[in-house]
Order: sequence, then structure tokens, then C-alpha cells
Amino acid sequence: MPKTSARLLSLLSLLQVRRDWPGTLLAERLGISPRTVRRDVDRLRELGYPIVAFRGPEGGYRLDAGAELPPLLFDDDQAVALALALQLATTTGAGIEEAAARALTTVRQVMPARLRHRIDALQFTAVEQPANRPEPQVGSGVLVALSAAVHAREVLRFDYAAGSPQEADGGGSGDDTAPSPPPRRAEPHHLVAWGGRWYLVAWDLDREDWRTFRADRITPRTPSGPRFTPRGVPGGDVAAFVVGRFRGSHEFRGPGAASGDSGGPSGSGDWPCRGEVILDLPAAVVSRYTRDGIVEALGPDRCRLVLGSWSWPGLAAAIGRFDADIEVVGPAELRDAFAHLARRYADAATGRRHGAEGRGSAAACGVEGGGQGGRGVCVEVEGEGLGRAAQGA
Repeated sequence: MPKTSARLLSLLSLLQVRRDWPGTLLAERLGISPRTVRRDVDRLRELGYPIVAFRGPEGGYRLDAGAELPPLLFDDDQAVALALALQLATTTGAGIEEAAARALTTVRQVMPARLRHRIDALQFTAVEQPANRPEPQVGSGVLVALSAAVHAREVLRFDYAAGSPQEADGGGSGDDTAPSPPPRRAEPHHLVAWGGRWYLVAWDLDREDWRTFRADRITPRTPSGPRFTPRGVPGGDVAAFVVGRFRGSHEFRGPGAASGDSGGPSGSGDWPCRGEVILDLPAAVVSRYTRDGIVEALGPDRCRLVLGSWSWPGLAAAIGRFDADIEVVGPAELRDAFAHLARRYADAATGRRHGAEGRGSAAACGVEGGGQGGRGVCVEVEGEGLGRAAQGA
């Protein structure tokens, strides 16, 4: 049987979820006798909670609305912010949807009527961005364990599941009888939410390099390792570091990388490929559809656009979505990428295929393999390919 204090908190949590609770159902949920339920209700009353008993075939208890909890004193703006945060929790990918709904119900019951009405009026639907496959959920226990390790500055030992045999170190044979890989060891520094997924930014002790691990593939092991002295994240800004990893600027230094880009740990976090063009469109129209570029008006119907991407073909394709004439200012790699895409699109229109020639052109523009079946250059994110990382172009 749980200790009295833990049992009282569990009882109070249940009373806040629904209006009426039959005594027998409370006893069943808590795993105690009806007599113990009555004693625990008396203890909560002594602590100031207004619990009312009701008679009937299924006599039980209810917690009156408006119970005063001094730590929960919200002004109007705080009440709105809390309601928004708890309702938006369904899109965090943390697997806490039910807990967030119960928390909102609990907080609502202890608020004055005026604030309860305002929260009830704030109804909306949180819609997640469409994806080719459902986003993986991370257990709240895993997030708590990772965050605790970050806070305690303790080496984390964990198993890391590969999304496919090819993502495992050394390729993997797909043989179920093969021995399990040893646990990973890393110094956890930051827990990051990005694009509906959770990531752990850590220093990998075995590989002696920074890694970004997907939290949904982590299974923490106990006990944890020794305490460590925190290292400085490259560049000093974890947000810029993570953005740079997904953009490829910390890893990709192939022939498609823009001149002057830094692929090392001290990179600026900018896109590895950045170009400049002039479009025959008003700046107001282009800026409306440009999330991460610079738009400069050159006249009523012309503008300059500076944009970045993970590869030169990707950048050319992103610019080509504007239905307007394009003048390439530079660099030469962007002009070559437009020529490559023009040939590819012409082949698609006529049903011809260039084969090896097309693949070679794509590789020169920074995409491994190119052509059919080509794969993107991988950024330094554990278990994360370019198809996910390059979504910002």
C-alpha cells in the first residue's frame, strides 16, 4: 500500500478529475478499503479541502469547485497562457496528451468562476503539420530521465535503437541473432524540441564528438555514470548549433558546399549553399512565401532574393517555385544547378533519361548518388537523414 502522503495526493488528483466519485470506485482505483478512503477524506478535510459526501446507492464524494489553493493564484493573462499551453501539449510529441488534459481539468476546478468561464471560452483545435508518417512519441519518463541527467551533469548510459539496419554503426546485417551493441555513453548537455520531435544534444564519449540523438530512440540505463564538467556547445548557442546541424553546415563539406561555409564545430549554422537571384515579382509577394531568406525591393515588380538550402539543386528548385523570370546573380554553382534541373525537367517532359550523365551532374551540385535513387548528404544527427533535416529550404 502506498504511503499516506502519496495516497492522499492520488486521492486528491482523482477527486479533481470528475465531479462525483462513488466510494467503492475510489477504493478500487487506489487499491485500498472503503474505510481507508473515509479516513483519507477526513485528512484532506483537515487540510482545508472542501470535500462533500453524497448519499445514494453509490454514495461517494466530490471536491467542491473553487477550492482555494494559495500557490495557484492566476491573473487573467496567466490563466489564458496556462490554458493555451496545456491544450497545445497535444502537439509536442512528448506523449503527455492525457496528462495535459487532466492537468487542465484540475487547474480549472480550483480557479474562481470568472477565470473558469474565460478558459472555457478559449476553445481551439491544435492541428499538427501533415507528415508522411506519424511522428514518434516519446514517453514522459524518458524526457524526465534525460532532463534529470542534463541537470545533474551525469554521464548518460543508454541503448539507442536504429531506425533501420543501415543506420546502425557499421551498417548492420539485419540478423536477429547478432549480439546487441554496447550501450552508448554521452555527456548530456541540452534537451531540445525541434519540428515535433525531441533531441538530446550530447558529447559522445566513445566517438569524442558532438551528437544529436533522437529522444524517441533512447532507452536510458541505470545507474547513470559519474558527474562531468560541462563543455561549451560549439558557437556558444545551442539553438544555433542545432539549426546548423539540421542545415548541414556542421557536417557537409562536399563539392556542393558554398565557399566560405564552415563545416567544423565552430560553424555559423548557416545553410551550406546560399545564392542570390533577381525575380520579376514584387518584394511583397516574394517575402510572403520566403521563410528564411532576404528580400529586397528593386522596383514595383522586381526584387532581389538571397536564399539558402542544403544543396545547390535544392536551392534552385526552391527558387524555381516562383512563377517568374529569374536572373542568377551568383554564385556559379547556382547557375550550374539551374542548368542541371533544366535538363532534368526537359527529360521528364519528353520521357528521356540521361542516366549516368544526370547522376554525375547532381553529384557535382552536392547530392550523393544523384539521378534515380540518389540519397541526400546526411547531417550529423544520430538516425536522422537529409529527408528530415532539409525541410527548411
